[in-house]
Amino acid sequence: MGFIEFLKSVLWGIVEGITEWLPISSTGHMILLDELIKLDVSESFKEMFLVVIQLGAILAVVLLYFRKLNPFSSEKTNEQKRQTLSLWAKVIVGVLPAAVLGLLLDDWLDEHLYNYITVAVTLVIYGIWFIIVENRNKTRRARIRSFQDLSFQTAFFIGLFQVLSLIPGTSRSGATILGAIILGASRSIAAEFSFFLSIPVMFGASALKLVKFGFDFSGSEIAILLIGMITAFIVSIAAIKFLLGYIKRNDFKVFGWYRIVLGLLVTFFFLIAG
Repeated sequence: MGFIEFLKSVLWGIVEGITEWLPISSTGHMILLDELIKLDVSESFKEMFLVVIQLGAILAVVLLYFRKLNPFSSEKTNEQKRQTLSLWAKVIVGVLPAAVLGLLLDDWLDEHLYNYITVAVTLVIYGIWFIIVENRNKTRRARIRSFQDLSFQTAFFIGLFQVLSLIPGTSRSGATILGAIILGASRSIAAEFSFFLSIPVMFGASALKLVKFGFDFSGSEIAILLIGMITAFIVSIAAIKFLLGYIKRNDFKVFGWYRIVLGLLVTFFFLIAG
């Protein structure tokens, strides 16, 4: 396995680090990237790699939000610790729908929906949805402007929106951010809660893939996995900071238009290639 494969792993890490947090579908981009730039690895390792590489991206959230998510910080008052534990409880409630259905449907989804047609369709559909929701909310004031305003019931409903992201091309962050905005959350709360939901979801998904395929990797495969994860971690820090800064002054419609254009380009590309 040559140097070129390691460079490909860096590219995959860059794509993962950007698309995991922007509402444009990381899985969708990974499937498309795989059509254009093949990793010279076994199919079983690649299936595992596509999921486990996300650990690097998730660790970026843990680092950036460690103090906010740490209920045992000595710098926090008892009330702040209680609020942090409450936030984690809401995250767990929000994770449950996707966790249950993800376990039940994992193999079926891999077999039937991981293809460019599904990706192209969902890119366009959710792109249109983003534009419609943002136009609808242009004159509305968000009623959920802090995590204390976020009820357990609303957290669960956001989790139901996250179920949609089991379909490739949907975008986990896109589905949860859209759902949270529709349910009355501000853009910043919607984005941050989406980040927090990703922690148990992605750790769980990675653990499942590692258990499914085992740990019997070659030295080169381990190197490819680590390079991809480290790259995704570094790029994710920049992507998260960019998104949080961007939404303070802008809405999500630009991502909607991006999805529509990309979905049409994907359709055109594969029709020509076919």
